[in-house]
Amino acid sequence: MATETPPPAQPRAHLPSTEEFTEVQQSAEFGQLRRSHRSFAFPLTIGFIAWYLLYVLLSNYAGGFMGTKVAGNVNVALVLGLAQFLTTFLIAWWYARHAAADLDPKAEAIKSRMEGGA
Repeated sequence: MATETPPPAQPRAHLPSTEEFTEVQQSAEFGQLRRSHRSFAFPLTIGFIAWYLLYVLLSNYAGGFMGTKVAGNVNVALVLGLAQFLTTFLIAWWYARHAAADLDPKAEAIKSRMEGGA
């Protein structure tokens, strides 16, 4: 059943100017938001890349170790390979929690202040 009534008009958000963006980018609040993100994301990224490269290097150069049976036909390579997936999901979950608790409220405050024109 179609109607001829248009949807209600949404109030237009304030579009910040280039100067306002530059001012916010140079603010202490934005700097704190950026530091909070970087202090969490960079160490985890470096740690995960090191963990991944260790797995690759062990697979290439420590075949005997990686082929060691753990239980039945399950060897060290399979366990470490599955641990790669586990750590990927754990890091994603941890980052989502960090973002929701620390980053999103700060970013939303900055966004609402910019769109509100305050």
